[in-house]
Amino acid sequence: MSRKSNVARGGILGWIERVGNKLPHPITLFFLLAFLTLILSWIVSSMGVSVVHPVTGETVQGVNLLSREGIQNIFSKAVPNFTGFAPLGTVLVAMLGVGVADRTGLIKALLKVMVLGAPDRLITAAVVFAGIMSNIASDAGYVVLVPLGAIIFSVKGRHPLVGLAAAFAGVSGGFSANLLLSTIDPLLAGLTAESARILDPNYTVPPTVNWYFMIASTFLVTIVATWVTERIIAPRLGEYKGEHIDNLENVTAEEKKGLLWALVALLLTIAFFAYLTVPENGILRNEQGQLIQGITPFVQSMVPIIALLFFIPGLAFGLAVGTIKSNGDVATYLSKSMAEMGGYIALAFAAGQFVAYFNWSNIGTILAVTGAEFLQTINLVGLPLIVMFILVTGFINLFLGSASAKWAIMAPVFVPLFMQLGYAPEFTQLAYRIGDSVTNIISPLMPYFAIIIAFAEKYDHNVGIGTLISTMLPYAIALLIAWTLMLVIWFLLLLPIGPGGSIFL
Repeated sequence: MSRKSNVARGGILGWIERVGNKLPHPITLFFLLAFLTLILSWIVSSMGVSVVHPVTGETVQGVNLLSREGIQNIFSKAVPNFTGFAPLGTVLVAMLGVGVADRTGLIKALLKVMVLGAPDRLITAAVVFAGIMSNIASDAGYVVLVPLGAIIFSVKGRHPLVGLAAAFAGVSGGFSANLLLSTIDPLLAGLTAESARILDPNYTVPPTVNWYFMIASTFLVTIVATWVTERIIAPRLGEYKGEHIDNLENVTAEEKKGLLWALVALLLTIAFFAYLTVPENGILRNEQGQLIQGITPFVQSMVPIIALLFFIPGLAFGLAVGTIKSNGDVATYLSKSMAEMGGYIALAFAAGQFVAYFNWSNIGTILAVTGAEFLQTINLVGLPLIVMFILVTGFINLFLGSASAKWAIMAPVFVPLFMQLGYAPEFTQLAYRIGDSVTNIISPLMPYFAIIIAFAEKYDHNVGIGTLISTMLPYAIALLIAWTLMLVIWFLLLLPIGPGGSIFL
């Protein structure tokens, strides 16, 4: 199938799109990348490339995946590679709830209420802001907010991929920003504290140490992403001429009744989960009584909780308006929701093999440690060092997407290094979070990159990796520049970065 864009676009972004879209279908591409990883693993292993792991002190060597043991793993672990692919379960479980809410008509009715009366000039900012705030629920924004962004813009008569891009920029490009603490804060703080104790055994890092800066970052990302959307992305994509158009009519009396039922069901569901989480001995707290600090039952339950917050109100809405007349209707909606994910499931199988091969080969770890060693050897100090650290983090993020896995490797190197230069560990963590966020949206290795393409193909069957990267690249560049400048200003003015956090030791 030809992978040409619906709209002829020029300039450097058009060139990136054309080159990227000449690549094979994403499913085929991930299989090819998996094969190339096997070849590269053999080359790296043959050359004896190795690094010293900053945490364990052990030598990490490139692993030849074409060895006897490697080939055995390729075949024997193909199924675990697929079922263990991180986004697969998250997406499918969440889509069970979202699918019921969609097919009963709840989401459409909600969009009527939220969108039809909203001023057009605020829609883009609202979509970006909602994407940023969705990070409270970990990765749920990828599954819920990104497709909703496309639907909202489609309803408004605008190009749906513009809405998808705006939502993706908020969810992924602004992953570290938020008005509230999210699940990533205690996770990174724990790794930072362990690294700081290499030099100071008593050093502690509360999850709140970057909070003030991240609150300000929420507004910065919203403003920058909104500007990029309206000034660059919308003019570039032009008028939508595809076949799939979402339409909304005025809210009917029946839908108002359904929305009332759904609201009651939602409040009861929230009350139930409040009962499980609010008390100090709540069932979803860990043995120490913690709710979001570390890998707690609540954090681990986030995806099914999100699914139920859609499923139960969707069920109530369907019963009220008559789109659900029996349990068979619910089963049909669940089945159809999974049927529509068939393309993504196939993509997840290919991507799962590639990600597993890349991890087995140790290439990602070698790149991360090599990047850290590079920063140590260039003898930069002060702000130039901070800026270079952000750039190197962003580059490494293209190959090693997990924020926690990457920080687990980099923190033991950079936190003590920056401490010796007089910078507090929480400030190093802050700089890391900027670099870790801005390149998420242009990295094909980011676990949710594949599902964003699947969402985009609903509106343009010819969308390819080149289309998505060329669309998101302006966001990445603008966010990198603006966010780094904000950090520089924060640094020069010596502003507090969060409760319990500081710039200097």
